[in-house]
Amino acid sequence: MSRKKRNSALIFWLILAILIGGIVYLYNSKMFERVVPTISLDDNAYWNLRKPLHLELSDSSGIKAYQVYIKTSSGQTVLYDEHLIKFQDKIEVKIKPPRSAYAMNDNNIKIIVKVIDKSKWNFFDGNEAIREFDLIVDKKRPKVNVISNSYKISKGGSALVVFKAKDENLKDMYIETNYGKKFKVEPFYKDGYYISLLAWPVTEKTFRANIIVNDEAGNSTKSYIPLYLKNKPYRVSHIKIKDRFLKGKIADLAYEFVETQGVDDPLKQFKIINEDVRAKNEKLIHTITSKVSDKMISDFKINKMYPLKNAQVVAHFGDHRMYSYNGKPISEAYHVGLDLASNSLAEIKPQNSGVVVYADYNGLYGNMPIIDHGLGLYTLYGHCSSIVVNVGDTIRPREVIARTGKSGYAMGDHLHFGVLVQGIEVRPQEWMDKTWIKLNITNVIKDAKKLINRAG
Repeated sequence: MSRKKRNSALIFWLILAILIGGIVYLYNSKMFERVVPTISLDDNAYWNLRKPLHLELSDSSGIKAYQVYIKTSSGQTVLYDEHLIKFQDKIEVKIKPPRSAYAMNDNNIKIIVKVIDKSKWNFFDGNEAIREFDLIVDKKRPKVNVISNSYKISKGGSALVVFKAKDENLKDMYIETNYGKKFKVEPFYKDGYYISLLAWPVTEKTFRANIIVNDEAGNSTKSYIPLYLKNKPYRVSHIKIKDRFLKGKIADLAYEFVETQGVDDPLKQFKIINEDVRAKNEKLIHTITSKVSDKMISDFKINKMYPLKNAQVVAHFGDHRMYSYNGKPISEAYHVGLDLASNSLAEIKPQNSGVVVYADYNGLYGNMPIIDHGLGLYTLYGHCSSIVVNVGDTIRPREVIARTGKSGYAMGDHLHFGVLVQGIEVRPQEWMDKTWIKLNITNVIKDAKKLINRAG
């Protein structure tokens, strides 16, 4: 081969190598990236045409343009058509319906989104992504109707409500209070009807409750529960802490709890036990007693409660205890149960059936069984000397579950009897009153059933 031909061949392979290298470079260059933009619409397949839809567009090379259309039976309408001067990696768009959309009769529509990035791929046109979202249009708010409810609720007390809720796309419902608690509801008697117990905590100055019903499209209805409020006063007790108490009961308890290990000051020990340990114990109780079944119930029958025969009340529910030492306030707490005392090691016999959901030691409460009676109603038995039931046991009325004692934070043999509604401590005296139960529970359910049967 002549020298001239060899040079020509060398030049050819050199040019080819440069071309291949250039192609490989461009192919792998970010400028020519081939990943299509990402399109996501924050929806659950429903739209009420009031709340904007949240659209999110993203692309690593940057978004150059996007269009959003709404497609109905009458045609396709452009909602957004944006060509960006400054490219962005991420764009959030709140899609609002056109003015004429709320008057349309379509039950099903489409949202079509088209996005183009700034890549030079596709002959400098960029990568294109198109997505269609099928939406069900639901502009109707759920219907809510209170069927029957207790006439009144007392501070620290309970009440009952039965209501009807209807919506084609029902999502959830609950009862919302002014103090932030959301009471769960249970299906009742027939489809579309619901029931719930309510509670007004002794620590709250006032009470208000609304039924909240939401559908999948974001429509919501609020219905006020008409309850007469009785602002019952509770005792405030000023208790002087004595050295004998600190060196005795508190010193004994301080050895027991992790929170007081390494703390030598008796007053600090008392404060930790009365506040931190108590809060921990009550958190466990509230967690256990906040559970509510989602199964339909047709009735709720409850007998008056009096678990300790021939007992005397030795401490009242709702007592606000203010502790002081040498004239200085050091701590406070609410007594959220009823203390009953009779004979030492007396048998504890609940008057109602239920399922044992806790049967163990719980700090200040000592040995403590808890029974679930249904509808979010629980009873608690503190300071027991022994427990003769286990978690999961179904007990019969007047069956022995434990014996009184002085375990935990108790100075003498007695029973701390607590009643809770969905994790809220309520006045045991109401549930120990046959007349109160008849007026506020039994009759409310009976009246509700009559109205439901009449409605067909």
